[in-house]
Amino acid sequence: MDIEAMIRRRQRQDDESRLVEEYEPLSPATHVEEPTDRGRLLERLLDHVDPVFDGHLPPHGYLYGPKGAGKSAVVTALFAQLERLTDDPTTAIYTTTRVRPTRLVRFVYVDTRRHTSEFAFFHTLLDAITDEPIPRHGISTETLRSRLHRQLNTTGAGLLLAVDHVGEPGSTAAEALFDRFSALPSSVSWLAVGRTDPAETMLTDYTAAAIRVTPYRHHVLVDLLLRRATSALDSGALDEDAAVTVADWASGDAHDALTALFVATDRAARADHRTITDRDIAAAFEAVPPDCVALGRVFALPENKQTVLRALVDLDPADRESVTVATTAVADLTDLAEGTIKRYLYELAAVGIVDRVQAPENGESGRPPSRLEPKFPPTVFRRLYDLEVGKDR
Repeated sequence: MDIEAMIRRRQRQDDESRLVEEYEPLSPATHVEEPTDRGRLLERLLDHVDPVFDGHLPPHGYLYGPKGAGKSAVVTALFAQLERLTDDPTTAIYTTTRVRPTRLVRFVYVDTRRHTSEFAFFHTLLDAITDEPIPRHGISTETLRSRLHRQLNTTGAGLLLAVDHVGEPGSTAAEALFDRFSALPSSVSWLAVGRTDPAETMLTDYTAAAIRVTPYRHHVLVDLLLRRATSALDSGALDEDAAVTVADWASGDAHDALTALFVATDRAARADHRTITDRDIAAAFEAVPPDCVALGRVFALPENKQTVLRALVDLDPADRESVTVATTAVADLTDLAEGTIKRYLYELAAVGIVDRVQAPENGESGRPPSRLEPKFPPTVFRRLYDLEVGKDR
């Protein structure tokens, strides 16, 4: 039971109750501070990082599992908490039976979806461990590496680095990532996070541990959906039977379960329903593409590519019947040049964000056009993108 969320919902209530109080808690791209029922996984991760409590670095590690299993949620929550406790001089992260070490260990999380280049990788590390502003222009990658070495050597600190979404389309490949690891000082240990089986990635040649994350168990996924609904929806909007239906359909994938719940909620709200109905849920299942792309990948794209996708999801099917037709239609809705739009569409198709669906042969000469279909749910992307634009874009 999330008492704080229930209180916040009461505080938000006005004279006219509404189904949706806040969309963000329903977002499959949102990570909460306390992931639902992942205590066993947290214990395994704490076992791995246990040397830091004595001021030593753990060996390199690899955390792996399927999409929607909570890997990123657990790692970001754990590293945020460890770094917060390390930063607070009044709070010891060491138990009373362990001697406080003289060596400080810092904790840094890097998302390779967002920081794909070598420059961005080292800039993120250096920026996380120093209070000095790090320029984004007019400085070389080699300078960043040198400053990182100097900073760690001067402070005597160790660095435990979590590198997420390794090897996914559009992120950093394992081979390139290992080259960056090789350029780090010996006072850095890394934990790579990905979906690839340990036997199929070179990174495990350099790790002492491979930690497997399994999909959410059914009852845990039901609880996760109900908790998120408590934070976002009016009381009683989602009943347990509906949550069970969504969990059954998602088969342990929390991302797809939350995506379906989001779509069902949006449909119910637009129809002025007071609760999420079976029809809303059935329509949501139809709206989630097969092999749905994680929304985190979409929102990690550069702003201009997101702008192109925002225009694309509003086009009629006839305006998406080929890359050329879609390019012209998107250009009418944005300030981007057609050449740039076309290049982006091909790049987005190459990494699987959109799908080029081949039209059936019609007997005419030449190659049939390829209709563009988003591999992510347009409803969720549209709503979250517009909320973000309304905030600060």
